[in-house]
Amino acid sequence: MNPAPLLGKVALVTGGARRIGRRLALSLAGAGASVAITWRDSESDAARTVADLKALGVDAAAFRAELRDPAQVRAAVDAAIARLGGLDILVNNAGRYETAALETITVEQWDAMFDTNTRAPFLAAQAAWPHLKASRGRIINIGSLGGLHPWPTHAHYCTSKAALHMLTRTMSKAWAPEISVNCVAPGMIVNGEVDPEFEHFARRTPMQRNGTPDDVAEAVLFFATGPHFITGQILSVDGGLGL
Repeated sequence: MNPAPLLGKVALVTGGARRIGRRLALSLAGAGASVAITWRDSESDAARTVADLKALGVDAAAFRAELRDPAQVRAAVDAAIARLGGLDILVNNAGRYETAALETITVEQWDAMFDTNTRAPFLAAQAAWPHLKASRGRIINIGSLGGLHPWPTHAHYCTSKAALHMLTRTMSKAWAPEISVNCVAPGMIVNGEVDPEFEHFARRTPMQRNGTPDDVAEAVLFFATGPHFITGQILSVDGGLGL
């Protein structure tokens, strides 16, 4: 088995400075890829993540971007490609999450959710398209179990992620055969947090535990290194919670 299947490849992870995005970036670097990340408010986290990526023996860089701004999205993608010399894998990880009763959601809340969860991946993918087409690259979107199942107190979140799932499928057909496009849809993912509500979800999950960032990273790594022939798929990483 190749210990570095992504050696010589370049990946860009949006929102890669912390939490799940950081784990995804480190996983790709561990497989040999040079990695760029974007960040918005977490400059110190971004610097730490870049240092940790470089400690794995790969090149790495971080670029600040407000992903609700189309110009900043394109600038970040272009800067990452210029800095690392190309692009083979785009991971649209950055996301927004919020709990709100449906009848109270404002237009501003709705638009902010879609701007981050649906429009930003569209803009990043569009900016990366010519480079990924040339490299026969891959796009991996981070969706959600909420995009597959309706959560009554997360209407704007669920709808934005459902739209991202459909965008995945649409891009997979529009940009084939050069680019494979897939989506990982996590369920309840905890990152060391301790909360009784999280355990409630664990008890409801057939695998009898909540997910971890490593579970999501392994799924992303599968789409990054597996057959290019696989495209247009939505892979639930939820321990069976959505069954």
